[in-house]
Amino acid sequence: MLNLIYKELRLAAHPNLFIFTLLGALVLVPAYPYGMVFIFGCLGPYITFMYGRETNDIYYTSLMPVKKRDTVKAKCLLVILSQMTQLIISLPFAFLRLRILAEGNPAGIEANIAYYGFGFLIYGIFNLILLTEFFKTGYKVGKAFIMAIIPASIGVLIMEVMVHFPAFKWLDSVEPALMLKQLPILVVGIIFYILSMLVAYRVASNSFQKVDL
Repeated sequence: MLNLIYKELRLAAHPNLFIFTLLGALVLVPAYPYGMVFIFGCLGPYITFMYGRETNDIYYTSLMPVKKRDTVKAKCLLVILSQMTQLIISLPFAFLRLRILAEGNPAGIEANIAYYGFGFLIYGIFNLILLTEFFKTGYKVGKAFIMAIIPASIGVLIMEVMVHFPAFKWLDSVEPALMLKQLPILVVGIIFYILSMLVAYRVASNSFQKVDL
């Protein structure tokens, strides 16, 4: 499996995947809708899957002495690796933002605990739909992306808009007491992300087993 991951990173991953992964640093930009970081985290895997379609990556991988399930697993792990790296990269910039831009984010949600919880939810929804739809054929990535990005974008929109309502202002706070209140959102988000990836892998693997390349 490590060899497959190495192959994904060296041969299958589009350069934009690495560029979009680095865009976790956007949480340092003042007055910017930070939900766009998660959109970039969705676009990176999509462009990589599209790039793989054009280079016949799935067909090439299937010719290797590996199981079809391992092909699906390698793609799932690549998506997880890129998204989790993006979040990790964003963390020091989120902390730095508190020190140099303490007045808050007028454009939408602050980069706080609730923000990352919503991020896991958005990633989970996108990945579940993209992976399960894509591996029904192994090449129809455009249809899979459209089906996945619409609910993910709606999730980002809801996250950014709801904090402007007084009843949900606590979701926009960076005060320790209120961020403690946000912890359940992070926990739910992480659990949902893990479960969605497990389901995506299982469903995508079963679908790909039936694909005749």
